[in-house]
Amino acid sequence: MFGDMMGMMGKLKETQKKVEETKKRLDTVTLEEKTNDNLISVTITANRELKKLVIDDSLLQDKEQLEDYLIMTLNKAIKKATNVNETELAAVAKDGMPNIPGMDSLFK
Repeated sequence: MFGDMMGMMGKLKETQKKVEETKKRLDTVTLEEKTNDNLISVTITANRELKKLVIDDSLLQDKEQLEDYLIMTLNKAIKKATNVNETELAAVAKDGMPNIPGMDSLFK
């Protein structure tokens, strides 16, 4: 019993390390989101850090349209990055979990 507990603790530490490594790697994964007319382009990391924002000059004439475009595009970029982030981290966590009855249902 005690050996099993030590083994589980070791596995959890290993998984924690893999999660940290995955988070670092996700800083290097960039995603791009654009408006349909390409007037705004957003580059974001999978850890949801904005890296680049390009705004077409034509949008500078209409503050309200620019704000709407920015909100829409940024939200889409954040959602895309969140999906990648959660998928990657869930895969690492699930892979590293000790085999405890009922635990696998948490990752479905």
